[in-house]
Amino acid sequence: MAHNTVNLLTFFVYTAPMIDPIPIFKACPILGGLPEEAFAELAPLVRIRPYRADELIYLPGSMQSQLSIVAEGRVRICSSNAAGREATLAILDVGAWFGDTVFSPGMSRVFGATAHDDCVVVDVPGTALRSLLARNPEAYPVALDLVNRRLWAAMSIIQDDVLRGTEARIGRRLLFLAQMHNPSGVDSGGASFRLTRELLANMMGMTRQGVHAVLKKIEAQGLIEFAYGQVTIPDISRLQSYIQALD
Repeated sequence: MAHNTVNLLTFFVYTAPMIDPIPIFKACPILGGLPEEAFAELAPLVRIRPYRADELIYLPGSMQSQLSIVAEGRVRICSSNAAGREATLAILDVGAWFGDTVFSPGMSRVFGATAHDDCVVVDVPGTALRSLLARNPEAYPVALDLVNRRLWAAMSIIQDDVLRGTEARIGRRLLFLAQMHNPSGVDSGGASFRLTRELLANMMGMTRQGVHAVLKKIEAQGLIEFAYGQVTIPDISRLQSYIQALD
């Protein structure tokens, strides 16, 4: 009986994490245009949910209208084919957001999301977020600029895969991840997030040796730093200029 009680308590703690969502809002760039009082209004409306590593958050093609923010752990944005093979587009760390269709209710999601580690996700209802933005129109340019930057980065990745070499492809993927994790939401300044060479190789569909050789060239330019499973990009604009010069 005591053993069962412990299991039930463990399950309760796991399914009901005590997290104040307001610091999570403040760390999320896409909400950067909202005033403090908007965060207080939004806080009681969110769903805070934990996931175990490799647990599905939502499938590609699902119909969901919510903005999701990583509060703990990491989330991978991915797609899969009929045989079940998964392709990873990005790994999102704490503070990063996903769920761009929050601004287009009725559209299905192109990619799926899966917990990469044990993680906690804060889900912001789309209806509530769009209502707040309508009442605080000064926040819309911030949100639209970030969505546009993601679209630009995604289209650039497609272009690189078709037209450019390995160095441009890897550099562009790092730039894409940096933009997704940059807390300022702009291309000036730097970004730091958890990523290993092995994981980047898996994301690129390449061997670790091939990716490592290219990363050494980029590191030699002082554009990236890898240490203890963490990658730091000191200056996002410098990395972007370097990639453009590879054309």
